[in-house]
Amino acid sequence: MNAVPLRRFAIAALAATAATPSLAQEIVNIGYTGPMSGGAALYGKNVVDGIEMAIKEINAAGLQVGGKAVQLKLVALDDKYSPAEAAVNARRLVQQSKVPAVFVPHSGGIYAAQAFNQQDKFIVMAYSPVPRITETGNKLTVRIPPSFASYIEPFSRYEQRRFGKKVGLLPGDHEYGKAWTQLFSQGWTGLGGEIAANNALSYNKSADFYSGVSRVLAAKPDVLFVGGPSEPTALVAKQARELGFKGGFIVMDQAKLDEMAKITNGLAMLEGSVGLLPLRDDDRQGPKTFVAAFAKAYGAERVPTVDSSYNYALMHALAVAMKLAGTASNAEAIHAKLDEAIKTMPPRFNSGEFRGLDAKGGTLANPRVAVIENGAIKPVSLNELK
Repeated sequence: MNAVPLRRFAIAALAATAATPSLAQEIVNIGYTGPMSGGAALYGKNVVDGIEMAIKEINAAGLQVGGKAVQLKLVALDDKYSPAEAAVNARRLVQQSKVPAVFVPHSGGIYAAQAFNQQDKFIVMAYSPVPRITETGNKLTVRIPPSFASYIEPFSRYEQRRFGKKVGLLPGDHEYGKAWTQLFSQGWTGLGGEIAANNALSYNKSADFYSGVSRVLAAKPDVLFVGGPSEPTALVAKQARELGFKGGFIVMDQAKLDEMAKITNGLAMLEGSVGLLPLRDDDRQGPKTFVAAFAKAYGAERVPTVDSSYNYALMHALAVAMKLAGTASNAEAIHAKLDEAIKTMPPRFNSGEFRGLDAKGGTLANPRVAVIENGAIKPVSLNELK
């Protein structure tokens, strides 16, 4: 056989291989709109890293949906923590990238997307613990973290016993901060506490909080209620200590104690804090497996957080739901399978140890919390704090 027939034979073989259905891959985009710049940039990066880590694992293992090979791709857009920009990004992701789901890690952006997601048929993967997110009756929403409502009474009792009844409020001025502050204030006063002062701060826009912190400290609070992304929250605590504050901190669940400790140069300035247990201190199998995988993916120097692990777990669940539904594009069918997906996905991917979804679309889980006592992080249960 001469060279020309050989060349023709090779070209024909390649064409036949390319046309083989088993090797054809459908690209399915997954959306994200959240902060990728500004004071919440690290928070947004943690969320994105968890989603991307899961997508890389899913693609490496191979995803078959309805008899077709599917490859997932994350399309991430920066909304600078702005609800208005989140809405614009979500529409763009649905219309241009044809995503079946959009991860949104802030309540303002979640509410904005919920205004049209059922009409436009995409799932809002809502990374915010605000209870209202799943109380609106939106049938295409999943609230990824557990509601923060369960933290309020135990956190308040612990701080009132240890430091006193007067609290100064220094929350973020974003929707999440407003929702936390409203429920927390009711819980604190319901236990006999007093709101000494209230001054919301723009955690995402500033690095100098001295004037706002000073106004609250003038009321001589025993406890400070703080919270937003980890880095600015740590700066608020640091500046409060530098201004002479000796009491404790109630830290909203968006801020992470181990990330804060990097800004405060250790735990000493955070003495008396209560907040979420850092992931590296969680001895359950799901978190331990995730921490090891995260270090391998991003380096041991990075701080793995529940923001990464929870979004990682729900991205894996989303892929399992696609398989169960037999579609990677029908948002309603995929959403209908998410509860089953969480319950049946391999435990090594369930880094949040989620048990499923409740009737309203919120995850069922047992989050771990911690206090800082004598310069060390001490894991505790919510019941122990009551």
